[in-house]
Amino acid sequence: MVMAAQQQTVHDRLLKKNNRNAEKIERKGKIIVYGCATIIILATISITLFLMTKGLQAFVVNGVNPISFLTGLDWNPTRSEANGGPVYGALPFIFGSFAVTILSALVAAPLGVGAAIYMIEIAPSWGKRILQPVIELLVGIPSVVYGFIGLSVIVPFVRQYVGGQGFGLLAGTIVLSVMILPTVTSIATDALRTLPNGLRESSLALGATRWQTIRRVLLPAAWPMLLTAIVLGMARAFGEALAVQMVIGNARTIAESLTDPTGTLTTIITLNMGHTVQGSVDNNVLWSLGLILLVMSYIFIIIIRFLSSRRSF
Repeated sequence: MVMAAQQQTVHDRLLKKNNRNAEKIERKGKIIVYGCATIIILATISITLFLMTKGLQAFVVNGVNPISFLTGLDWNPTRSEANGGPVYGALPFIFGSFAVTILSALVAAPLGVGAAIYMIEIAPSWGKRILQPVIELLVGIPSVVYGFIGLSVIVPFVRQYVGGQGFGLLAGTIVLSVMILPTVTSIATDALRTLPNGLRESSLALGATRWQTIRRVLLPAAWPMLLTAIVLGMARAFGEALAVQMVIGNARTIAESLTDPTGTLTTIITLNMGHTVQGSVDNNVLWSLGLILLVMSYIFIIIIRFLSSRRSF
């Protein structure tokens, strides 16, 4: 009876079905929430349709061969008609985007997961109080600052101790690794934190050590979410433009070594978008590069949704 009275009291206090003013406020809240959701959905659909329309104009209107565009190695929009006319081969930039993304994920993934294990499973309370703000601080640093640090520190370091001009795939990988490290660490930390304590207690009760529990129980249980953290970091790395542009060299060729300069889809767009006329072939092929970035974003989201659906706890 007491519980029923308490439930009735909460019901009356929060819902107040008989109170017209409360119903009006609740209706306004629903309208605001549904309106926000509708705006986000419409914005996503509009951006997708706009980018598809602009990105396909190079192939439909200007007659650029999509196969040659995706597989061509030569990007030379200013080549004269006497020499064969302009060519638009985006393969070096597609390769550069994938190369710098995968390499940065290979560096950031073990560091991020290791930091998450330390914070959740090993560190004393003072360790968490130090490391958590450090991770949050890295998230808040603007990308241009990362690029500036890379230009001032990483590029000279690579030039002096590794070789090459300093500008290249290695410098871009180092800068991007630091940039996506907070993303990987934060999501991996949440993944380990949400694991039921029963998993740890059961493993320790059976005689497993702390490291055996981490390696054989906790990491396999959190594996889908850890992969989600890595893929989210890769999604950010694939779309990063400014910091990468400052250190990667922006060459129109495929890098044959880590110290060779190269370019990415984002860098070629940012470098050329101010030098093209709206509606021209040069401008439309840049939109086509943007369409490739959009398609890759959708693929990353599909992978993340698939991995999230495989959570077993």
